[in-house]
This record gives sequence, structure tokens and C-alpha cells, in this order.
Amino acid sequence: MKQFLAALQFLTRVPVPARWTADLPLDSYARGVIWLPVVGLVVGAFCALVFALAQPVFGTPLAALLTVLANALITGAFHLDGLADTCDGIFSARQRDRMLEIMRDSRIGTNGALAMIFAIGLRLAAIVALSNVPGGAIPYIIAAPCLSRALISLLMYHQRYARESGLGNVYIGQISGHHFAVTLLLGFLLTLLFAGIHGGGAALIVLILAFGYRARINAVLGGQTGDTLGCGVEIFEWLFLLAALGLPL
Repeated sequence: MKQFLAALQFLTRVPVPARWTADLPLDSYARGVIWLPVVGLVVGAFCALVFALAQPVFGTPLAALLTVLANALITGAFHLDGLADTCDGIFSARQRDRMLEIMRDSRIGTNGALAMIFAIGLRLAAIVALSNVPGGAIPYIIAAPCLSRALISLLMYHQRYARESGLGNVYIGQISGHHFAVTLLLGFLLTLLFAGIHGGGAALIVLILAFGYRARINAVLGGQTGDTLGCGVEIFEWLFLLAALGLPL
């Protein structure tokens, strides 16, 4: 349970008292990777609640916007920051070391700003479109964060950390094959539970694309970083929503 609370504390703004995880060894975070899909479930449930409450009052477009805002609030825009930093770095057309320096810079450049605009816009449009399919958008709003956090285990298992030090080093290259398999399985089971076979099909598409993302980051940076994990969460979420829209019902 402490590992779950630590993951929740690290990856969200849910108020977990520091004393509840104060004595948790640093190497326990890697073993706690299996809780990442459950952290995603917390995020997805919160966002789905916001959508369910807002849609009858404000209509679907504004409810979708509030849902995107709720996602940013509960995560502290943690993953959006990773998306922006990663895009600023890899689209800078510089050498690897300079890319990593750019990714460390707290300022957001043009590429990062565009990435956030498109990510928010795609998520918003996908939620609006999914609200018109049988069953509505809520199952996919819940499932998307579960799947995305399961899939970032692909960026951790047998991966090289691209920096000499940093928070990503807690996970990258540190998780075992057992924890990797359990994390993926749990993420897919939660996706099937909430989004059904249709959601499962969309999840398989994103799984294939996730391997492509991992390969591209490795080719450009020579490994993964905390920013590329956050970027992966964002990309995998809206890819799942788009894949769910693209698959025939």
C-alpha cells in the first residue's frame, strides 16, 4: 500500500501526507511500478466524474474542456511538462547533449508550446467525438490514463537512462521483468473492464505505436528520461482516444 501511496504522491496532486511514505526505501519505487495503472484509474475516475457532472449542465464541449482541465489539475500538468520539454529537445535539431540541455531548461519553446496546444486540442476533440458513440465518452476517459501509465513501463524495462542523474533513474532500467509484465497486464485488464473489447482493440494499436515511440526516443537521445516518460503518458492517452474513434464499433 505504501508503494501505491508513493506513486500517487509522486505522479499526482492528490494530497498524500508525507509521513505515510517517509520511510519507504528508494528502490521500492521501482517495485511499485505495478501501481501505476491504479494511479491512472484514480486520475481517470476523477476526470470522468467531472465530465459526468458537467455535461448535463454545460453541454458536451464545455464538459470536455473541464475534463481536460481536471486532468491537468490532478496531475499538476506533470506529464504535459514532460511533453513540452521532450518536444523542445528532440525537435531542436541539435546534437544529443544539447537536446538534453534544452529539455532541462524550465522555459518552454515554440515546439513545446505547439505540442501542448495540439495535445490539449486532440484530447478535447476526441472526448467530444466519443460522447456521440454508444456508451459515451466516460469509459474511455477512465481507461485512457490506466493504459497510458501501464505502457510507460515499456520505457522503463531494459532501458538506458539517458542522463547521469535525475528522478527518472528511479524507474528507468530498474524494473524487473515480473513487474513489467504485471503492470502491462493490469493496464490492459482495466482497459477491458471499463472500455470493453473495443477499448482493448484500441489499446493494442497504442501498444504497437508505443514500441515505435520508444525506438525513436532511443535513437535520438540514446535512452529515456523522466521527460520522455511524461511525454509518453500524454501521447499514449490521446492516441488511445483517437484509436477508439477510428475502430469500427
